[in-house]
Amino acid sequence: MSVLVLTLIILVGSYFAGLLGSLTGLGGGVVIIPLLTLLLKVDIHYAIGASLVSVIATSSGSAAAYVKEGITNIRLGMFLEIATTAGAMVGALIAVYIPTHYIAVLFGVILILSAIMSLKKKAEIINQEHSALAEKLKLNSTFPTNNGSVAYKVKNVVGGFFMMMFAGTISGLLGIGSGALKVLAMDTIMRIPFKVSTTTSNFMIGVTAAASAVVYLQRGYIDPGLSMPVAIGVLLGALSGSKILVHTSSSGWLRWVFAVVVTFLASQMIYNGFTGKI
Repeated sequence: MSVLVLTLIILVGSYFAGLLGSLTGLGGGVVIIPLLTLLLKVDIHYAIGASLVSVIATSSGSAAAYVKEGITNIRLGMFLEIATTAGAMVGALIAVYIPTHYIAVLFGVILILSAIMSLKKKAEIINQEHSALAEKLKLNSTFPTNNGSVAYKVKNVVGGFFMMMFAGTISGLLGIGSGALKVLAMDTIMRIPFKVSTTTSNFMIGVTAAASAVVYLQRGYIDPGLSMPVAIGVLLGALSGSKILVHTSSSGWLRWVFAVVVTFLASQMIYNGFTGKI
């Protein structure tokens, strides 16, 4: 297979990964790494490096729009980035010492968690419970709705902080944004409205990935020839997905498609990890 043909295959595959990730809100990294490792037999460390570059590109573009709309809680995001960045650095540092088949199995488990999270119906919760630490750090905020701004309060700041550290570690290990874990921390533990948690998570993902990417770059696991078509393909796919989503009346069937695809990829990653094929 020539370099040009391989690049085109990666570009097309990354486009559909970005499209599917954008339509479900969990990013293209959860699809691009199995694509590279299972179908193209790319070393998982190089696949993670390429995925991190694409995560930075897509997160930066979409996060800017949410910040402009006033939905993202910037102060909360910057505070939690301390935890995710520290965790990402740790995860990236230890990733090179962990056998690849262990990483593949862990990746499969996280994919299944992401699939479950994508199917779970989220009810909008407006927490009004007082938290002294949240007040002191000025983490409480508002977000716009059709009926005007709605105020909400943040709780369990310490618990959310440590969950974010774990999410950052997983991101550094696996090269994904760990959006499902970040949303879980903010939505379930810190009781932030779902719309705010998803947009704030998106705001944080790029910074978390950048911290991990520095370590992978120093280790020589970011190959420009691989990262370039992955980043371009995922970015174009994410842009297409955002346009399709605007004209889609219901995203329920999209989430089911995503869950089926991701569960299949997860089972393959776990199987190949246990059999030592990765």
